Amino acid sequence: MVTKNWQDVENARQGAIEVLLNNMKGPFHGLPRTAAWGYPEPYTRDLMLSVIGVLVSGNEELIAAYKKSMETLALHQSKNGHIPSIVHDAKNRGASDTTPLFLLAVGIFRKFSGANDFLEPAVQKALTWMEYQSPSDEYLVAQLPTSDWRDEQWTLGFGLFVNTVVYSYLQMLGYSERAMHFRQAMQHFTIVNEETPHHIHEGMLVKTKPYYAFWSYKIYSSERFDLLGNSLAILSRLASPSRADKMISWIETACEQMKQKGDLAVDLAPNFFPFILPEEADWKARYAIYNKPGNYHNGGIWPFISAFHIAALVAAGKDKLAKTKLYALTDLISTSRDKTLKYGFNEWYKAQTGQPMGQDWQTWSAALYLYAVECVAKKSTPFFSS
Repeated sequence: MVTKNWQDVENARQGAIEVLLNNMKGPFHGLPRTAAWGYPEPYTRDLMLSVIGVLVSGNEELIAAYKKSMETLALHQSKNGHIPSIVHDAKNRGASDTTPLFLLAVGIFRKFSGANDFLEPAVQKALTWMEYQSPSDEYLVAQLPTSDWRDEQWTLGFGLFVNTVVYSYLQMLGYSERAMHFRQAMQHFTIVNEETPHHIHEGMLVKTKPYYAFWSYKIYSSERFDLLGNSLAILSRLASPSRADKMISWIETACEQMKQKGDLAVDLAPNFFPFILPEEADWKARYAIYNKPGNYHNGGIWPFISAFHIAALVAAGKDKLAKTKLYALTDLISTSRDKTLKYGFNEWYKAQTGQPMGQDWQTWSAALYLYAVECVAKKSTPFFSS
């Protein structure tokens, strides 16, 4: 399939809604499934990220199901405010992104519904939990490796993705002053000189590139490119318009170079690059099995992240490029491991071949596709637009 007109997008949009309706009631307390096959559990991060697409779907059944997921999470919140990793399982804890994603989803739902006190007691507990995640007792929050959505990749200290979610929920929930201070903390550069005095705070800007570092902590950092975190930085307006423009141009140039080297087969950016290679210092032995270059978290193409990239392009006023990327994403989600499916909405695709490698009918792949379509169609970014 080669998408050339908007009707193809509309057809895929209907396919996405069918996937979400199919996944709406799983075997665990009737909560939504993470995927039609392979992941029957209601994983918190997947469902909370999916809220944004569900709300623009216009489907009342879906909206009610995801509202129930947020309400169930509030019931299973720990006494200290932490949100569990699986919606129905209060004992399954330890993720660094579930609590901020819960806060973001609730903030988005409040904007959508006008119910400004929705789950307020749980929100206040969660905000308190998040304040205690700052080692410096200031603004940026830290995490342990493999504790966010990248459960097969090390993100140490101040991870970009989690911190862009924190900035986003502060804005969404109306904590504009704290968001301003948070933004200022993000604008410090990563520390590259080991002799730097201890009183200088590390940040997340990369001195020689227009994007934010993958992670940063004291004198250590990774300056590889995280598409999800940087897309959220643009979408939330954490990144300035000039930085967003430079970043978008840099991504296009880098992707063209990867295509020329045979590292990229489609017109969509990998979730992470340059890929970590076996001879490099940040390679882990386990990656040889679960996280090979161009695969999974080490450079795989994830449709839900491509959707956020498309939304970021719209936020930056790059409507034509956003539509081109949406067409490419429509082609990608049309492929599947199960060849009987018209639309695969697979979990992730191998960068070097564009072949589906994860589970078909993945909930967040379908939900975020809906959001990307809405952004391109309306030339705006619902819930994030100023």
